[in-house]
Amino acid sequence: MPKDFLTLADWSAEDLFRLLDRARELKQLLNRGQRPQSLEGRALAMFFEKPSLRTHVTFEAGMAQLGGHAILLRPEQVGIGTREAPGDVARNLSRWVDGIVARTFSHELIEELARVATIPVINGLTDLLHPCQVMADFQTIAEHVELKDAVIAYVGDGNNMANSLMLGAGVLGLTLRLGTPASHRPAVRIRRCAEELAAASGARLSWCEDPREAVRGATFVYTDTWTSMGQESEREARRRLFAEYQVNAALLEHAPEAWVMHCLPAHRGEEITDEILDGERSLALDQAENRLHAQKAVLERLLT
Repeated sequence: MPKDFLTLADWSAEDLFRLLDRARELKQLLNRGQRPQSLEGRALAMFFEKPSLRTHVTFEAGMAQLGGHAILLRPEQVGIGTREAPGDVARNLSRWVDGIVARTFSHELIEELARVATIPVINGLTDLLHPCQVMADFQTIAEHVELKDAVIAYVGDGNNMANSLMLGAGVLGLTLRLGTPASHRPAVRIRRCAEELAAASGARLSWCEDPREAVRGATFVYTDTWTSMGQESEREARRRLFAEYQVNAALLEHAPEAWVMHCLPAHRGEEITDEILDGERSLALDQAENRLHAQKAVLERLLT
């Protein structure tokens, strides 16, 4: 088993399915008012360079529900790269706590923390990948259909969510269609890795530029913001580029039975309309809820 949870590509299908099974079990236990104290006495350091609602609350609440404790570290408090070298931060935290969650701009920074730390490091989001979100997404999909039967269509920007969905689908042997502009496809190194994983697992990964073709007959239509944190200066240009990729009633005519997914936060009226995000086909809040349970499963696996 890997020491860290940085990318789904590091984990086997067996391991990921086991995590999903435990996430489902933890959700059922919590709904019955049961909170196993599997992390009693454990401490988690949470280093966040980026703003956070879901990642912060679900990791902190998850640790509390499992009997542990979470400590929030702000970038101005720690000063990674200015006040102190990343490796020194990792060495110190390894002496005090049982694990680290890091939410950073640079994926290389989280890789460096993991390389030096002797304790597990969990990727709470980088500009390249968001594996915890995808675990919650797969848990949500599995609440409706067998994962192997799901046809997932992602439309919009080929960002960290698209990257992570590709890797997760590649490991688990799922069907994923990507609909993005040619100029904004997922990162080349991620595509190559996902294709290698798919060759071994039998995953069906495809890409097209036409969002209607991508979603046609899909069981799940997924989108994310067109302008991620750090890209605010590009917002108007991106709104023009991605206009035809908006998840709206017209697009969903090509996937009339599909559930709709969004990892949040949403820019309402841009990548998705209010009508769809708030509609009965939307699973966005279920995805957000399942962040808690999927991450609790990861925490248990790494910190016990």
